[in-house]
Amino acid sequence: MASIKNLKKDINYVLGDVIEYALDVTTLKNESAKGDEIIDEAIETFDALVAKINTSNVENKKAHFKAISQELETKAKALIDKINSL
Repeated sequence: MASIKNLKKDINYVLGDVIEYALDVTTLKNESAKGDEIIDEAIETFDALVAKINTSNVENKKAHFKAISQELETKAKALIDKINSL
């Protein structure tokens, strides 16, 4: 299992890249209002995932962190799909 520190870094890097990509695409397409919504959703996702990592009363930590990693992947893909549909 990867460390909690690395999982937090992964969340930060992935969602940071999503935000950067959203800024680039929305600037090129002049869709700043829709881009702001996607960026806000990415920030909310970041906050929710970090809160789940910091939960202390977990029975099976390995399964819990694996689920968080999978959730990061699915939510990041969903955000990228939203950006690409602009």
